[in-house]
Amino acid sequence: MAAKYKEYFNLMIKDHKEVFENFKDIHDHYVFEPQKYQKVFNQYGKEILDIVQEYENRLCSKSEGSGYGRYTTALADKFRLEVQRYIPKINSIGLESA
Repeated sequence: MAAKYKEYFNLMIKDHKEVFENFKDIHDHYVFEPQKYQKVFNQYGKEILDIVQEYENRLCSKSEGSGYGRYTTALADKFRLEVQRYIPKINSIGLESA
């Protein structure tokens, strides 16, 4: 059985498959030409961040509700690391191009 954070990550990718596939293509272009793709990367990245936040909230609310509130920070960190493995440049969303 997969860890709960991985289950939520996989569910998020499955539920929003088309959005993540489209963004992955933009992401891959951004890696090689950040100046050229920053604007579109930010535009589509906002939706990705909203989806990630939604699933992180779902994951953590289950833990808080079951009496494991002190573990939610670590759980959220593990979830975010899983997202970062899938989208390595996620922390660049929202940056302004020079």
